[in-house]
Amino acid sequence: MKYVVSFSGGKDSTAMLLRLLEEGRPVDDIIFCDTTAEFPQMYEHIAQVEKYIGRKITILRPEHDFEYMMLEYEKKRGKNKGKKGYGWANGMMRWCTGYFKRDQVNRYLRGIGDEVAHYFGIAADEAKRTKHNKDGRTLLYPLVEWGMTEADCLQYCYDRGFTWGGLYEKFKRVSCYLCPFKRLDELRIIRKDFSELWEHMRKLDEKCIKQTGYSFRPNCSIADLDARFEREENECNVFKLYEGVLSH
Repeated sequence: MKYVVSFSGGKDSTAMLLRLLEEGRPVDDIIFCDTTAEFPQMYEHIAQVEKYIGRKITILRPEHDFEYMMLEYEKKRGKNKGKKGYGWANGMMRWCTGYFKRDQVNRYLRGIGDEVAHYFGIAADEAKRTKHNKDGRTLLYPLVEWGMTEADCLQYCYDRGFTWGGLYEKFKRVSCYLCPFKRLDELRIIRKDFSELWEHMRKLDEKCIKQTGYSFRPNCSIADLDARFEREENECNVFKLYEGVLSH
């Protein structure tokens, strides 16, 4: 039996990995699926974890990065055969999840062998997300077993010096920064605190609309969001100025 840790780099999977090793539980491999669109702080975190545990994390990278699949990949079948680019992963089918995660993991695990025990970092307060064993693999959920909630996991990591460069002080969840499913408050934070990433998103969106006809969100581009957020900021500033006048 080979014991493999599915490591996303987030608070839950990090806490799970650290505690598994601290308790001497079997860990034969640690795998991280690179979407090629993670926050820079996440890549720094992965390097920090490797140094802390003294072990190599296996990084699974697909043949093509996010931007290539979004703009250049030529579809091989179906009614859109021959057309280029999937566009933003904002529809019912999130092509990025299958391409960057499920397909990479399945291919890697098939190369390991038939008997695999797969650790997943699902916290105790999300136990409904657990699944039964399938495809001959044993699925293990140590955080549920330990009763560790999301809050417990974050504190567990903080206690060991992991901070993600402050990402969890800004976001409840840390995922690919290009995700169209991020809430508006998360997008506001990216625009305000990660201006270089926001500018990159805006340019990508312009290319995507021109090439595929798909905007960041259905009927809403990054430029639309940019204008909206700027308008909100201006209205807020006017309100603060008005309050200041009244207070005097």
